[in-house]
Amino acid sequence: MRTTKLLLFSKYFCLNKYFKSFRMKNRRLYVTLGVIALVVILIFSGAKNTYNSMVKYDEGVNVAWSQVVTDYQRRMDLIPNLVNTVKGYADFEQETLIGVIEARSNASKVNLNVDNLDENSLRMIEQTQAALSSALSRLLVTVERYPDLKANTNFRDLQAQLEGTENRIANARRKFNEATQEYNF
Repeated sequence: MRTTKLLLFSKYFCLNKYFKSFRMKNRRLYVTLGVIALVVILIFSGAKNTYNSMVKYDEGVNVAWSQVVTDYQRRMDLIPNLVNTVKGYADFEQETLIGVIEARSNASKVNLNVDNLDENSLRMIEQTQAALSSALSRLLVTVERYPDLKANTNFRDLQAQLEGTENRIANARRKFNEATQEYNF
């Protein structure tokens, strides 16, 4: 019986060694799988955060451009009122008024859609807006020769609104450029 116990003990001891070795190998396997899973989760999380950041920056660019478009539209809406106020003075130069009206017409023809922004469309928009600004500044310089018109309260109010709109446009352009730079980094 003693031999049997000894035999059983030796078999148990050998099996225990085998199971211990097996458990160690499994532990290493589990640790390796855990590390791999952690690395995959970190990579996925980083990619997701990068994508979400790109979407956020893209939306920031779209919002900034929409504000530029809104300010351009505000300026174009003020121009007819300004022109009509100035037209009331019969001896005003028609050539300057026609230049402002044509520049406004050209600026309103340009597509300001956020989805179609590329280098050429931005260049076209900037050119038409620059022509409109130039025509408006010629109009305001010409008005200096007419003291009665300068004294008109409607004209002064419209001129103040137009100056405020020009400041808004400059601010919106600056914010658009900042949002675009942030998106490009």
